[in-house]
Amino acid sequence: MTHPSVHTFNIPVMGLAYTIDSPIRVAHLGISSVISIMDDELIEKMNAFYSRKFNWPYQEINSKTHDGRALRITSYLNLVDTIVKLKFDNFKKELSENKDSLLHFIAMLPNKSTFKEGLMRMVEGGITIRDGVRKYLEENFSAGDIDVNIMTKVDKDNYENNVQLPIEFNDAHAALRGFVNSNLSSSVVLSAGMNPRLYSYFEHFDDFFPNENGFLKKKIILKVSDFRSAMIQGNFLAKKGLWVSEYRIESGLNCGGHAFATDGLLMGPILEEFKEKKGQLIDSAHELMVKSLTLKGKPCPEMPLPLKITAQGGVGTAEEHSFLLEHYQLDAVGWGSPFLLVPEATAVDADTRELLKNAKEDDFYLSHISPLGIPFNTVKGTTNEFWKQKRINENKAGSSCPKGLLALNKDLDDRGICTASKKYQDVKLNELYQSQPLMEVAEFEKLKAKITEKSCLCVGLVNAAYLENDIEIKGQEQGVVICPGPNLAYFNQEISLSDMVKHIYGSANVMNHVNRPHVFIKELQLYVAYLKNDISDVSMGTITSGQIKKWHTFRNNLSAGIQYYMNLFASTTYFKTDTLNIQQQLIQYQSDLNEIKIPEPVMA
Repeated sequence: MTHPSVHTFNIPVMGLAYTIDSPIRVAHLGISSVISIMDDELIEKMNAFYSRKFNWPYQEINSKTHDGRALRITSYLNLVDTIVKLKFDNFKKELSENKDSLLHFIAMLPNKSTFKEGLMRMVEGGITIRDGVRKYLEENFSAGDIDVNIMTKVDKDNYENNVQLPIEFNDAHAALRGFVNSNLSSSVVLSAGMNPRLYSYFEHFDDFFPNENGFLKKKIILKVSDFRSAMIQGNFLAKKGLWVSEYRIESGLNCGGHAFATDGLLMGPILEEFKEKKGQLIDSAHELMVKSLTLKGKPCPEMPLPLKITAQGGVGTAEEHSFLLEHYQLDAVGWGSPFLLVPEATAVDADTRELLKNAKEDDFYLSHISPLGIPFNTVKGTTNEFWKQKRINENKAGSSCPKGLLALNKDLDDRGICTASKKYQDVKLNELYQSQPLMEVAEFEKLKAKITEKSCLCVGLVNAAYLENDIEIKGQEQGVVICPGPNLAYFNQEISLSDMVKHIYGSANVMNHVNRPHVFIKELQLYVAYLKNDISDVSMGTITSGQIKKWHTFRNNLSAGIQYYMNLFASTTYFKTDTLNIQQQLIQYQSDLNEIKIPEPVMA
């Protein structure tokens, strides 16, 4: 039986590998986390690693095996599930037999927790630890969720003997099948927008439909950036009889990894809309789902199934955490990037952790290194940056592209090619060199940098896990790509898991930056800078009326957001010591926004 979570935070997916084994590390403490299941080669190596570590039998699944991608994912997830259950049982036994361990665990629980209060009463009342605590834990405590993540657009077609395989063997489709066939009863987190073909594939699996008791063995979580997107995607799935169990709202820019900027819509107003319209979201989806399930002849729940609203992106203090939960009535808050400095929770090599510890505000930036063409948060000074620049200097730009997970560009090849690959960059650089006599030096260098700045994320985002676990790295030297959000600038030390959790709940402090801006102010700062850069990056001769309209909408939304925050911080009982400073910052950013000049369209 699954009990309500004892924690009010979760650890979101980070990169391909940074949370690849986080459930093994933290789930026994009741902490939920998310594994990326996009890279089956990494997954197979982690399967071998943990099989050896726990001295369990291991049978390699070769990449050439029919349906090998799905089989690899299923095998690893089953292993993770087995390990978590073993650690969880041992942990409950330890808590029931060791009072020091029990008190240490109690100290990591949120203060406003009936579960914590119950444990404290038992300790203070002198109830026999072995008998009373064990029974209480069995009745009230479950391991953290072992959720998985699929980037919906990373769904490359695959071939066998030069023949394109059916769509169910596409990368994201096969990953979904691998999850479904596992023993897990958990959720798949869908990110990076809507993929109708993938969403339709969910209908093939009974685990995503409610049984006679309304139970879902496998659940769907959508990562979204605004209410409109949630409504569209949720209703699309509901028309197929599928229920979205959680909407995970992520800041457009104040997050790690790929950044999907909104049209200037800020986190506060977005969360307010979800708070006001949650009932609309539930009622609309329930009605559509019941109609679909009736047509399919499947069990129909009379009442809407549970639906959670959570948020993530840039949260850094216990006060912000509590505010989001209480003011916006959220079910949980995601804490990502700070956990990159917690060795007990994430897979990061020592050198990269050292880089993150010492990085300052200006070192974190929104880059264009992703082959997907989506802005990507990273930090200066990575080893990937070094090796990439070395190849550029030696006129050997580009990656050997050993995995091809992001080989999605079809400009040069109908099967798809990665824009970070040497094959792609050689062609584009050759075209550029042929045009060189016709352009200014500065323009040439700008276009060259635009081609060569792409990084091999498939390799760079997994190397840290290999380095930490002494797993052999073969092939071209790519170094490590790391994708923290800007909020990590305010954490500058390696942190124990216990202290990180206590920081989230306000019983410890691991952040000594007195000038850290409020989470809402930081996001506003990022959006104002984003608008400025977006305008300056567009060549005057190519500006269209549509682009002008978009910029005006963006600025108007930011202004509306600033006014919302002015009213919010004037009325909330939170942040009283910072309210005046926050309001002054809001006034300044409104002034900065007013000074941004949006150009007029240039007529052809």
